[in-house]
Amino acid sequence: MAAVTGGAFLVAMVPGSVPRTDGKGQRPGGADASVTLLVGRALQEGGRAAHCGGGAADGGAADGGAAGGGPAGGGPCTGWRQERVRATAYGAGVVLPDAAGRDTDAAARTVVLPTDARGPLQIGLSGPGQIVDVTVRDGRGRHVGGALDPKGRHWANTESLRAGERYTVHVGAQDAEGTPVGVTMAFRTAPPSDGDRITAELGPRPGTYGAGQIVTAALSHPVPAADREARIRVERALEVTSEPAVEGSWYWVDDSTLHYRPRTYWPAHAAVRVRSGLDGVAVGDHGIGGPSESVEFTVGDRIEAVTDSAAHRMTVRRNGRVLRTIPVTTGKAGFLTRSGIKVVLGKEERVRMRGDTVGIRRGTKEFYDLPVFWATRVTWSGEYVHAAPWSVDAHGEENVSHGCTGMSTENAAWFFKTVRVGDIVEVVNSGGEPMAPFANGFGDWNLDWAAWQKGSALVSVPGQAPAAAPAVPSASVSGRTPSRLQPMT
Repeated sequence: MAAVTGGAFLVAMVPGSVPRTDGKGQRPGGADASVTLLVGRALQEGGRAAHCGGGAADGGAADGGAAGGGPAGGGPCTGWRQERVRATAYGAGVVLPDAAGRDTDAAARTVVLPTDARGPLQIGLSGPGQIVDVTVRDGRGRHVGGALDPKGRHWANTESLRAGERYTVHVGAQDAEGTPVGVTMAFRTAPPSDGDRITAELGPRPGTYGAGQIVTAALSHPVPAADREARIRVERALEVTSEPAVEGSWYWVDDSTLHYRPRTYWPAHAAVRVRSGLDGVAVGDHGIGGPSESVEFTVGDRIEAVTDSAAHRMTVRRNGRVLRTIPVTTGKAGFLTRSGIKVVLGKEERVRMRGDTVGIRRGTKEFYDLPVFWATRVTWSGEYVHAAPWSVDAHGEENVSHGCTGMSTENAAWFFKTVRVGDIVEVVNSGGEPMAPFANGFGDWNLDWAAWQKGSALVSVPGQAPAAAPAVPSASVSGRTPSRLQPMT
């Protein structure tokens, strides 16, 4: 369902305009210069005709300024709406006569159109001249990206508009003689219906975590891979910042789940903030973004535990310094411990472990039903680092477990108290199957950086232009002002 937004389209004074007269009641040289802009917006399919008539509405009277063009009343508001606006050198935006040849009274009314926030905003020229400067900002000063064609004839937004926002559009241009002209326009978009809202449940919860902690975003509505543009909008709206700053990226695990990780582990004692800017963002045909709660967490010391199954030893480091080397036993033949990098998911001082929970039938010689202490979980399927006093003779000598990493009670208690959720637990030389990236815990770190980046919608697809940075003309026209698509502040 497309979102309906009521846009009050206004035309106001151009910033930095030249004086209307030269002090003698005459306009200064070049004051009659103008260019005609075609300002187009997509209208909501099936919009309400009552929103297409004249009269101040949707806060239009408070906004002030002159009115945009359009029919004086009635009629269906669908399809594509294009208004002709004159940008002048002396500062007043003048709306050209309508299709019936009648001059519009700029001070008399504000035309309100139900526009589609997911449609484009386009500004072009209908005659000689050149657009040199387009700046679009929302009510909080955030800049909306756009691209101008190399000849300065047409501008279009490259970032979607937000529902429930007021936008100000500044257009600077030059006529055929190179005289500067300009106009300021404004419109307001209405909030979407609640049923369209896409929110993101962000994780982890506030607290202190290990250097391998993964950031998660669970969307309330799925966004399929086939709609790459919608996924791009979601990714750009989900913001992860840290102190110190790191390079990182989102990965689409499925249509409703994203994971974020840095290129390498988080720095020790980093402060991380995760926020969603989805509120008001149109996400293709999948709905409009709604508000989501931000998350802040910190990273503790960098704890890494590496188990060499062939050597039957675990080495635990804090910030690169060896804290302890522990004799262990890992999975035996038929129950080999998964190889690769895992992340601590949780800790339980006492847990009951039964063989039938991992597919071992009761009554067979491999079945077990034991109370286990100091259990640190690393997979959802039941792989732990835990105390195994029943196999102490095998610790450091051979692998006899059903897949977990066993150690003495004293060492298991020490490990349990040393690590925290998010710490790194790696197993090498086990001969077991590789740790899955997403299906059984946080195996995200087993993807190298190149593979990880391919899970982002912002990465270029063969045959398509890069999505992360829209093309912006950088060359200026000789003797004229180059296009400015970023605010000069």
